[in-house]
Amino acid sequence: MVTTIQLDESIKSKLDILKTHHRETYNDLLKRLLERYEGGDNEALVDTIEVMGDAQKMRDLAQAMDDFKKGKFKSLAHIEQELGITD
Repeated sequence: MVTTIQLDESIKSKLDILKTHHRETYNDLLKRLLERYEGGDNEALVDTIEVMGDAQKMRDLAQAMDDFKKGKFKSLAHIEQELGITD
């Protein structure tokens, strides 16, 4: 049996981000997400959805990932040295 559901455009956009590839169906996406979190910690799924719903957090995350790829980061050892907490 096939059922039709209605989604706000903003929810559809968030689901599009979660797709592993552009041809993945929403049914397959939802099935994958549910299988991943079935019997597990649903709090992690809720946290993920909340972060993805915050446009500024998503921009910050994208910027951080870009900075990391470009080598624009400090190592833990460097931060510990700056804070004076090295061994």
